[in-house]
Amino acid sequence: MTSFEEAETEETVTCLHLTFYHPGQAEKMMFRCLNFCKREQVRADDTAKFGRDSSLCRYNLMDTRVSRIQFSLQFYRKLHTSEYAFEIKNLSKKTKLTVNQTELGYLNKIDLPWKCIICFGDYQILAEVQEGEAVDYFETHLHLAEAPILQERCLPSLQPIPENGISPSFPLSQGKSPTEIDENEL
Repeated sequence: MTSFEEAETEETVTCLHLTFYHPGQAEKMMFRCLNFCKREQVRADDTAKFGRDSSLCRYNLMDTRVSRIQFSLQFYRKLHTSEYAFEIKNLSKKTKLTVNQTELGYLNKIDLPWKCIICFGDYQILAEVQEGEAVDYFETHLHLAEAPILQERCLPSLQPIPENGISPSFPLSQGKSPTEIDENEL
């Protein structure tokens, strides 16, 4: 047998991709302590905490409006299955946390959907879970968004769509109302 055949089977690792946005991020630099460059390993039995207090939180947000511990993410295995998931818990007494449209008060927790938007204050975080098999740890990969996440992904197009379903290639001018055309004139 070759060393390739004897090598350990490579495990895929669950990775939590988190994309951060705040409207004042350019001026206030509240994400300056986050590592956006590479994936980071987190032990499966550790709780990933996000907040202002660097002695308590693994992921620091440099903003006085953020709670000392804003929220936590806990990696776990679902009962009687081989599936892994994350649980998100709001640890802020002052600020409600929303996960998609679900509002969490202090100490409320829910399972993190595989793709969702987490919001508190002016913060928007897109969370996407990339499934894996490793049991001892998971990875986080942080990203920085330049545009609001909610506008990019959740708001419908503001341009009206005509009844024939074909959008005009020209933008509607401000102040002019659309003109109705008889279908026989086309």
